[in-house]
Amino acid sequence: MQIRTKLTLLFTALVAALLVTFAMTVYFTSSENREEEYFKRLKQQAASKANLLLDTKVSPQVLQLIYKNSPNALFQEEVAIYDTAFNLLYHDAVNIDRVKETKQMIDTIVSNKEIDFYLPGMVQVIGFYYEHDGKHYVITAAAIDEYGLKKLADLRSTIFIALAIAIIITFFAGLFLAKKSLQPVTTLLNKMKKITATNLDLRVDEGNKKDEIAALAITFNEMLDRLEHSFDAQKQFVSNISHELRTPLTAMSTEMQLVTSRERNAEEYKQALIHAIADTQKLIRLSNSLLNFAKANYDQSEIAFKNIRLDELLLDARMEVLHNQPLYKIDILFAQEFDHDHFISVHGNEYLLKVAFINLMENGCKFSSDKTSTVTISYNDTTITIGFADRGAGIAQEELQHIFTPFYRGSNKTIADGNGIGLSLTRRIIELHKGTINVTSQEGSGTTFTVAFPHL
Repeated sequence: MQIRTKLTLLFTALVAALLVTFAMTVYFTSSENREEEYFKRLKQQAASKANLLLDTKVSPQVLQLIYKNSPNALFQEEVAIYDTAFNLLYHDAVNIDRVKETKQMIDTIVSNKEIDFYLPGMVQVIGFYYEHDGKHYVITAAAIDEYGLKKLADLRSTIFIALAIAIIITFFAGLFLAKKSLQPVTTLLNKMKKITATNLDLRVDEGNKKDEIAALAITFNEMLDRLEHSFDAQKQFVSNISHELRTPLTAMSTEMQLVTSRERNAEEYKQALIHAIADTQKLIRLSNSLLNFAKANYDQSEIAFKNIRLDELLLDARMEVLHNQPLYKIDILFAQEFDHDHFISVHGNEYLLKVAFINLMENGCKFSSDKTSTVTISYNDTTITIGFADRGAGIAQEELQHIFTPFYRGSNKTIADGNGIGLSLTRRIIELHKGTINVTSQEGSGTTFTVAFPHL
């Protein structure tokens, strides 16, 4: 309601400002035209009276009698005629004498040829230099434009009334238009209120898909798509974590119960501890993987990035893998020499990239019978490409599309232990660095993961 009122008031204020500007323009233009026309009329009337006096030799007494007996003498032009020496030749009403001419005024009129001004009470006065039969005169005329001022007052009243009516109409029209314009938003809000965490599959109407309201609805639906996907992934993630944690914990609990069910010799206790340590290490690996997965899902702006040489990072990852698994073998090959560091450098996070490379190296080794992974580095003008190849059991074609799904374990899970997080974590890290990862595999011949990054 507040937005509707604000829009209405804004619309009304805008229209009112335009109407007031238009009305003021009309009024002041009319006022100026009236003033200019009345000064011309005064001059014409004064010139006509001078002609009567000077041409037709009408007696001044007769002209004064006509002036006094006029039915609207109060508003009739009061004319005075002087010669240039300030000698009064004629005056309609000397006893009234609105203008009260002075020698200085006469001299000013002679000098400027014509002057006009106002006296109190809206009395308009004009004085002009007049030539007749070779003689020079100064004529003044004064009067009130009763008819013109009345018309101007009527125009002013009409404008005020029209403005008031127009503004009232505009206000109610604005209310209607605001309600009509915001109706889609109201409908959208009512639909949004019905969407909760339990029914994220609902979507709002996107209308004609062209205007701003439709763009808002489309954006909201896209946000719902992401939220629904995130909620589903979270549910699946929690379910998988529960399963992965339950297995080693159950094994440890069962082992301990069996050990404590009766007295056993030292060797049996030792074996029980070895099994517990193995399950504990599995839990540690799982917790580390989950921690790394959480780090890789941070907002990119919250992750520290710097320029990194990938060849040095691959060597560090290789050393860490061999330190943990001395029986693994990892060969790093350069397809070409590089002339400058930027050909082999990227802008990224050192820790996360090392985690991704370690995962790919360990995967290649543990699923190969010879425990060997071959890493190949090449580059072109825009991209650094790293291949991680093994000669292991390979991956079935129907399973390739699932290997990057968190907690997914393929049919080769019997060959090596794992928790199904490594490859999904690796892909997330690579995508975080604006890279791509692809996989090709043939059962019985091995698997190759190809990672590409834009270099500096």
